[in-house]
Order: sequence, then C-alpha cells, then structure tokens
Amino acid sequence: MNLMTMNVSITDNEFTQIREMIYSCFGINLTEQKRSLVEGRLAKVLRTRGYSSFEEYFSNLANDDSGAGLLELIDRISTNHTFFYREAEHFDYLQNRALPAIIERQAATGDRTIRIWSAGCSSGEESYLLAMLLREALGREFSKWEVAVLATDISISALEKAEKGIYNNLNVSKLPDFLLKKYFMKLKDDEYNVVPAIKQMVVHRKLNLVRPEYPFRKKFQVIFCRNVMIYFDQVTRKNLVDKFTMHLDSKGYLFVGHSETLGRDNKNLTYVKPALYQHEIQR
Repeated sequence: MNLMTMNVSITDNEFTQIREMIYSCFGINLTEQKRSLVEGRLAKVLRTRGYSSFEEYFSNLANDDSGAGLLELIDRISTNHTFFYREAEHFDYLQNRALPAIIERQAATGDRTIRIWSAGCSSGEESYLLAMLLREALGREFSKWEVAVLATDISISALEKAEKGIYNNLNVSKLPDFLLKKYFMKLKDDEYNVVPAIKQMVVHRKLNLVRPEYPFRKKFQVIFCRNVMIYFDQVTRKNLVDKFTMHLDSKGYLFVGHSETLGRDNKNLTYVKPALYQHEIQR
C-alpha cells in the first residue's frame, strides 16, 4: 500500500518513544493530548521521506549523527504562530516603565549598553518589536548607545523567516500605525518588510534552551521568554528560570507568557505583576 494514500497510525510504544526523544533532546513535555498533533505532523515527514512506518523513521533518527533529522523533527512538532504586539501589556510596560528606568540606570553608571534577549523568538515579530521600542526609547541619543537584541530559537525554519523580516497584513494588524509607517517598507501583495535599521539591531541564533549552559559573556537588561515554558515540565522550567536569572542584570526584567507563572518564591526574582518579574539580588 502506498504511503501517499494510507493513514499511518502511531502506536503506544512509538508515541512513548517520540515523547522520550523530544524530552531528552529539547526538554519539551508532550502530553497524551498532543498525540493526534504529533501523528498528523510526523505522518507528513514519513510521506516526504518515504518511510514505511514510524518505527523506521525513529530508527533513522537514532542513527543520524548529523542532527539534521532532529532539527526537522522539532520544526514539525513546535508551533510558531505569533504576531506583532501579542500580549500588548508587556510592550506597554516595557515602553513606559522598564526602558526609561533601564536607560536612566545605565546612563548613571556610565555604561551605555543595553542588551535584550528574545528567547524563543519564533518568526521574529517579538524581537523586531523589541528593537523598535528600544530605538524609540533612546530617540536622538540612539547613536550614543551600544544596543542589541538577541533572538534565539530551536527552529531553523522559524529563524530563516525571522531573518527575512517579511510579514503579512495579519502579522502587523495589531501594530500602532506610527510603528508600521516608520519601521516597515510596504511590499506588493500586502506584505511588509522590516527596515534595515531595525534588522541590523537584531542578531538571530539557534539555541536549545535546555542546554546546560548558555554561551553569553555579558548580561541582559531584559529577557522575554513567553509561551515557551508551557511546553516544559516543572523541573525543566525551574532550571530554565535559574539560568535566565544568572544571565539577567541586577534590576533587569524577565517577561513570561500570561498563561505561565513562576510562583512567588523564586530566589532573586521579585514579582512585579502577572507574567513580569524583576531581578533583585539577595544579599
């Protein structure tokens, strides 16, 4: 029977195998509720690659020393749906409260650097908006500062889209008009391209958040990690937050998704408001 015409079902053992592989490599906890999603998305890989069964597919993954198969796997499993100004309260707080405080504090110490990290940047909407708001906050003083937005994700396809910086009407529909007019070039077919000045502020890198250590020498004043930890179990979330705290500057801000919570007992992180914490070093 041809794979193009048959439905391939995943067995209990195969689903357990894929769950363990995904958790071991990426820290993502696939629940039973994700079974049909996994089956549907990976069935497309089987058809494309010509595998006769999930068992054959997993066997090839296990013997693939290049890692390319695993990257394709996480691309298929992860969801990268987002848009500009998603969870707008975060960006309002950043623009009106956090960035002015950071700029004042950095200027007072003579350190005119600001580093922001978008961890789990997906297709780039979040990281580019962070760059726009940072540029707006610095205004005419922008050229006197050393600023950068680091945008990381595990998905190669998401990063490729982010680097292109081209979005449709739906992606930009929540943006304030002045940001859309100032920082995008209108293309044909109702598409918008982020202007080069903003693209130059953002550095895109592939990064697996569950790796033991992060390769950063300098600390960040702001970290956004939103709607990412919902895929992790409690142990993985705790380890991730500890690493974020380690790389967050004193008085720096950690933004998480509104569907996520860290609790209020995290050492050195002070609860500010729902989904927002500030780094307060305990002495």
